[in-house]
Amino acid sequence: MEKKETNTLSIFQRPVWVSLFALTAAISWGWAYPLIKMGMEEYQITADMTGSKMLFAGIRFFISGIIILAIARSSHRKFGFKKKAVQKNVWFLLLYALLNTTLHYAFFYFGLSHNAGARSAILNSMSVFTVVIFACIFFKSDRMTWRKALGCIIGFLGILALNLGGKESGSFTFLGDGMIILNALCGASASLLTRGLSKRVDVFVGTGYSLSIGGALLVIPALLMGGYLPVISLWGITILLLLIAISTISFALYNKLLSCNPVGKVAIYNSLIPVVGAITSCLCLGEAFYWKYLIAGALATAGIYIINKGKK
Repeated sequence: MEKKETNTLSIFQRPVWVSLFALTAAISWGWAYPLIKMGMEEYQITADMTGSKMLFAGIRFFISGIIILAIARSSHRKFGFKKKAVQKNVWFLLLYALLNTTLHYAFFYFGLSHNAGARSAILNSMSVFTVVIFACIFFKSDRMTWRKALGCIIGFLGILALNLGGKESGSFTFLGDGMIILNALCGASASLLTRGLSKRVDVFVGTGYSLSIGGALLVIPALLMGGYLPVISLWGITILLLLIAISTISFALYNKLLSCNPVGKVAIYNSLIPVVGAITSCLCLGEAFYWKYLIAGALATAGIYIINKGKK
């Protein structure tokens, strides 16, 4: 009887595959940190080339969104809205695309171009703790518990630990840390809107809309600002393709897992993103690894683990 019940589970619900797919998404997102910096260096996009940074990001997400929508079409998912208020649904989708992709990644690319990849990876874990606090404020079903409070406190202590030590190991800057914090806040806000998105349209389709529309909202103003890719090389194209693959695969796997499993069971693997991002940035970019990165990463990971440990 038990064997029969196990066989009825889809591959996205079986524990071993859930772990494998969630790990794949988290590790992939962690690799985005060094790849973005390597891409901007290969395309010779300097810190003051705002339009070019937006173009680089926009191309990535627009193509990724189109790929996800193509997959959704081939798998016969419904593209129509679930609710009849079409105008409200369209405005909601635009808001979601703006927060989840356009502003989210505009701040991310700006901040990463002015900051160390390892430092940015750890700092970006702030989005997890912000989501917890926002959810408790805006949703009655999410109540603050001692576990959530403790996890948030430990996590924010980890973020504060990034500013320990001398100036040579990095300190707060608005163009660096400030942009990454704004990116984290946009990501947290978009996460809250995901609940509303699932009520209006298929989540997988909504993700494709968000990435493609949000990517276009990056590309269009970038071109108007005179943004361009100064140097195009085979290695640069390869990096861009890898970033597109990361967005496509990670979002597809993560959203599918969320639709089949408890959120906590899947979200706990996101604690690996800042760790992978910090390690790969130091290895691939030759960045110095400071002792405070280890402390900050450990505290951020511990905070995320404590928050999600009590969820079922």
